[in-house]
Amino acid sequence: MSFKTKMGSLASYDKGSIDLNDDLKHYAFSNIFEVANDSKPYERVMVASNLEYCAEVVRAEGVSPWYTAPHDEFAIVMDGEIEFTFFQLGDDQKPSHSAGAAKVNGEPKGKRMGRVRARRGHEVLLPKGAAYRLSAAKPSVCIIQTSAGPESVEKWSKICVID
Repeated sequence: MSFKTKMGSLASYDKGSIDLNDDLKHYAFSNIFEVANDSKPYERVMVASNLEYCAEVVRAEGVSPWYTAPHDEFAIVMDGEIEFTFFQLGDDQKPSHSAGAAKVNGEPKGKRMGRVRARRGHEVLLPKGAAYRLSAAKPSVCIIQTSAGPESVEKWSKICVID
């Protein structure tokens, strides 16, 4: 038996499905490209949740606000190319919230830390307490592994399939 993996994109995706011998109300399934296609740029839509942890789908298009989190986050680029820019934060800008990403007030006051240009399949560390901004010349998609926080958007009734 052989299997072929088909990778989707914003331009071409099929809504996924799964066959479970269980009550579908116990699961939340969504197609990340469909979610990104229906989202505003940089809206962080939760597509998976496990206790305080979550995965957020982000449609990257243009330049995002500056974000910070009180813990490490990880972004995986699923489609397109995204540039991540990093700055240290001044003491008065350090995260005061307990979990998830929040917008930074104004421009970061600390030292520039660098940037990463990532394409499909690349993973990027979003370091604890640093400011980061995403930018994409064309619509792109990433998944951010984080904790639910101030910027997390829940659209479960729109993205979950329950028979």
